[in-house]
Parts: sequence; structure tokens; C-alpha cells
Amino acid sequence: MKFRGTKTLIYSDLNEYAGKTLSARKWHAAFSPEGYLDIGKTLSRIHRGGIHPSIRGEVWEFLLGCYDPKSTFEERTEKREQRRLKYTALKEECRQLFPLVGSGKFITAPIVTENGVPIHDPLVLLETNTDNGVIAPPQDNNAGGTMGPSSTGANVEKVTDKRVIQWMLTLHQIGLDVIRTDRTLVFFEKKENLSKLWDILAVYARVDTDVGYGQGMSDLCSPMIMLLNDEADAFWCFERLMRRLRGNFRCTDSSVGVETQLTNLALITQVIDPKLHEHLEHLGGGDYLFAFRMLMVLFRREFSFCDSLYLWEMMWALEYDPDLFNLYEDTDDEKSEESKGRLKSIRHYGKFERENMRNGAKNAEEAPLPISVFLVASVLKEKSAVLLQQARGLDDVVKVSHLTFEV
Repeated sequence: MKFRGTKTLIYSDLNEYAGKTLSARKWHAAFSPEGYLDIGKTLSRIHRGGIHPSIRGEVWEFLLGCYDPKSTFEERTEKREQRRLKYTALKEECRQLFPLVGSGKFITAPIVTENGVPIHDPLVLLETNTDNGVIAPPQDNNAGGTMGPSSTGANVEKVTDKRVIQWMLTLHQIGLDVIRTDRTLVFFEKKENLSKLWDILAVYARVDTDVGYGQGMSDLCSPMIMLLNDEADAFWCFERLMRRLRGNFRCTDSSVGVETQLTNLALITQVIDPKLHEHLEHLGGGDYLFAFRMLMVLFRREFSFCDSLYLWEMMWALEYDPDLFNLYEDTDDEKSEESKGRLKSIRHYGKFERENMRNGAKNAEEAPLPISVFLVASVLKEKSAVLLQQARGLDDVVKVSHLTFEV
């Protein structure tokens, strides 16, 4: 699609319609007595002004494809209960492998070697902060009490399954990220919320063995914990988001997960602002890796917590594709089959997705670019003059482009 139209679409939708928030009253009025949701009207409202915090969690479940807008209240209740039971089973499976899962505690130190040999050194797993429920390395030899893996209830035997070893190797990294995630928020001052975040990420890493856990996932999962009271509901909302973003976390020694997005960002910038692209190449930023973090975790670090959620939901509303539910459906029952043909109207697609359809993206071999790529390109274009005048290194590029993100 043409970039000019996309830039106008993004910036007008971020600023021009501020204040036209989807309220709780309008949200509830969008349902029929049976529970069918008028998704077209809802999307229009969201991309103009976001979602009121009181209903944000339940609206996100629809935006991310957890529920079919044309399902009934009864069908969704049944689906929710099924998923809660499934999450309980997945969590129990993880607990059998490592007993601290679901215990209200988590680790920030390794528990096995790369060969699956358990680490029993009592200095590795000391409970140094019982208030936070964190089991971590001590600050010194006198810190805490001597509580090794067995005394914490986390006794681990030698592991031979390579996938289980890989999962166990990620558990302490998840813990390290959890204690750094959104710690300025009062919500995460409570140890049960930190452990809930660790549990969800640990279970997800076990379920998605191809991707596992990658740094940044905690930033994506954190809002789900806050918006959805039930841990299982938060897990499935996060899991649906990861189906859209898991490619970002596919990294190898020779490539990064967002490499295709970065390449396209470079191509777009080269077209809309050749001088800026040339300047970035001269600074050694022709690979556009300075935008890696922006695309990886959807601007969580560039915006404030509230503004990042506001941006997310507007992007999801603009990109909304009713086929999301059918693609994400994980059962073969008659109700699921019955729902497949319900959403056919063009108005049920997000505004950005409708443009993609008009430009033949549905028939293209490659998936259309996410709106986040165009948003970064818009920012670079907007600050082109400043970057050309002031950027003398990639650190300057990062500083100027990050300061631009203000909703």
C-alpha cells in the first residue's frame, strides 16, 4: 500500500479524534440480546479514541481473536471455562517438571546446566527476599538462609529431554526480566502479581517450544495480568498476542526476528526520504537495527505505560481481520464450524486491513506489513530535519526518534 495514505491514517487516528473513547456504555450497547457484537462500529470507535480502562481487558480479548464477535454470551462462557481448564492442565504439567511453578515464588538463578544436570549448590538458590517470593543468588555469604533446591521445594533431578532442558534454562531468565518489568507500577509491588507474570511466561515457554521465551515478552504480557483478573484469561490473551508477534522472537546467529520488518522500514524510508536514508547509512544505521526494540515489543519502552496500551488497541483495531478467530480456533466442534461464515462484510475489517484488501494483500504470497513499521517510518520522516542536522551517530538517532513518541 502507498505510504502517504498510511502515514495520514496513523497520525490522524492517534491525535485528531482524541476523546472519542469507547466507553463502557457504548461497549455494552454494541451487543445484541443474544450476545452478538457489532464489531464494525466498535472498531471505528476504538481507532478514533481508544478504550476506557474499565472495559479494556474484555475488549482486547475480541481484538486479539480470543472470541468470535458473532458468538453468543453462552458460547463465550463455555469457551472461557474450557480454556481455564486447559491452562490449569498446562500449568500442572509444568509444576510436575519444576515444583515452584504455581507456588507463588520464582527463581532468578539457573537450576540446571546445559546438559540437564541439576545445580545443587546452596549458594545458587538462596531465598534472599522472602517478602517478594523471589528465590535468587545471595548478595553475600551471610544473606538470607541456606536454602538449596531441595529446601525450597524445587528439587530437580537430572533431565535428559532436550526440550525440557531448554525450558528449564529459560526459567531464571524469565525471573530476571519479571523483577525488572513495570516495577514503577503499584500493581507489581505485590509478590502475587510478580509470580503470576512468571507463571504465565513459564507456561507459555513450555507450550511454544519453537520460540520459548525471549527478552521482551514480559513487557507484552504485563498489561494482560493487570487487565484480566483471572490468570488463565490473561494467559490466553497473551497467547493470542504472541501468535501475531512470535515471529519477532525468532532469532538465530545470523538473523533477528524482526529482520524483514527492518528491511521494509529501510525500503520505505529510502522512498519517502532518500536524504535521510543516505544519512542513516553513512552513520552505519542502514540496517535500521536502532528500531529493533520499537518493533520487537510494540513501543512499550518508547511510550508511557498508559500511552502504549492506547497505541496497541488502536493498531489492533485498524489491523483487525475477522479471520483471526477462525485462524486461532483450537476446537472442531459444530459451533466453531458454524461461526466460520458469519463475518463477511468489509465493515468488519479494520481500516488499515481494508486498505490492504483493496491493494490485493489478501492474494499476495507474503503477509502485509504491520502498521507498526509504517509508524516508525512516519516518526523518522517527521523528525528528518532534526536527524539530518543533529544525528552524528546511532545513539543520536535512537535518542531523537525515541523522544518523538508522544501520544
